[in-house]
Amino acid sequence: MDNPAWSRRGFLGLGVGVLGAAGLAACGDTSASPTKVQPKVPQELIDAAASMKGSSMGVLSQKLYSTAANEALDSSIATFAAATGTKIENSLVQADAGDVVAKIDAEVKGGVARDLAFMTDSRFVAQFQALGDLEDVTDVVKALTAKYGEPCAEAKNYCVFDGKWFAIPYHFIGIGSFLRKDWMRDKGITPKDGYSWEELRDLCLAISDPGKRRYGWGMTVNRSGDANGMIEALINSYGGAIASNDGRKVTFDSPETVQAVSFLGDIYTNPKFKPMLPPGVASWTDTSNNENWLAGILGYTRNQFSVYADSRTKKNPVHENTHVFSDCTGPATDTPLLLGQSQGFVVFKGAKNPGLAKLLAQYLVSAPALAGVAKEAPGLVMPAWQKVWDADPFFTSGDPAFPMLRKITELSLPLKTKNGLTFPQKASAGQQAVGGAYVLTDMMQQVVQGTAPAQAVQAAHAKMAQIFTQQGLPQ
Repeated sequence: MDNPAWSRRGFLGLGVGVLGAAGLAACGDTSASPTKVQPKVPQELIDAAASMKGSSMGVLSQKLYSTAANEALDSSIATFAAATGTKIENSLVQADAGDVVAKIDAEVKGGVARDLAFMTDSRFVAQFQALGDLEDVTDVVKALTAKYGEPCAEAKNYCVFDGKWFAIPYHFIGIGSFLRKDWMRDKGITPKDGYSWEELRDLCLAISDPGKRRYGWGMTVNRSGDANGMIEALINSYGGAIASNDGRKVTFDSPETVQAVSFLGDIYTNPKFKPMLPPGVASWTDTSNNENWLAGILGYTRNQFSVYADSRTKKNPVHENTHVFSDCTGPATDTPLLLGQSQGFVVFKGAKNPGLAKLLAQYLVSAPALAGVAKEAPGLVMPAWQKVWDADPFFTSGDPAFPMLRKITELSLPLKTKNGLTFPQKASAGQQAVGGAYVLTDMMQQVVQGTAPAQAVQAAHAKMAQIFTQQGLPQ
């Protein structure tokens, strides 16, 4: 789901080997004085770090689709470093590169990994945990729970293995669906809080007008995190899934999956829907729907709140004309299956300064440190902890979309389909590796090029089974 998150822009180390000191451009030495006024680091954390004064550590951050948000995070880290008398280097990574897990695993096994990183929990934590790359951080989560209440609901599934936490919930990543309400108004259509996929498809066609550069359907099925998330969400809503609820057995090749794939493939191949497809949509990458939405030529897109945040912070007129809703329903669902996802801090095995890493994580999840980042990426960066939501008025009333996002963080899980699927399914290294290999988008490309949906689904199932087996889950 946009499936997305960290925001997927500009992999800094591409083509230069593993993500080591030589492989990623650092954001600068954050031991320098911060450039902006930052909240004080709590005395309890400064005291706890007293024995670490003069030491250093490295942080690996998923790049956010907001330069100002990345700079705000740097500034928060700099504040902590200055207050504790330590040196902390923060480096950015583009997590949609496809090989990020393999590269970081090589760093860990080679003893040169950063001490702390934050990664999208539903996409990466199970893979790193299965590889034996992560330290148990249950002690930190227990301390934060005592202070801030419960973490967001989905994190309890994606960060916990055998009753132990291997990632510390950092911030919730807003994901949503966006429609142009002014285009709808022009056609006499009143926005609703929810749609089925079929209703959405027909709505997108109704509001399209290529002569006015209005294209209703702003989603690609080309290789990208956004396409991956959309395809999987649609299949789930039809009653299909990559794997069984326990995350261990590939169950992809089902009548429900074929029905969903047929529906989606029809959008890109049926001449009836051509007027709602933007030019070049077949070759879009992860930045394309953002750029085209912000350019005002799309009627609908599904994305992390990065695109919403960007339109708001840059005062793009698109923002005032955006209707936000959570996600679409399908034949197997009465309510959307949107769980959201969160960034989780992980401490890698062999970290040189794990104690300092855990203290930094506790500072960055707090409302004062998080608010600086969140205000630069509203909706994309939201609290992962119950009491942090109430600790700053920005989180509760800073934008009309925020209450919807909070509701998602506090869902009673799992959500169920009519045919017995439950979401979230148990975190699975196999399922996360399938996402990283872009099996879903490759399958849809085959359908668009003329392969029968049933045949494409069968081939994708076989590929998934192979990946699960490679991940230690023999089929």
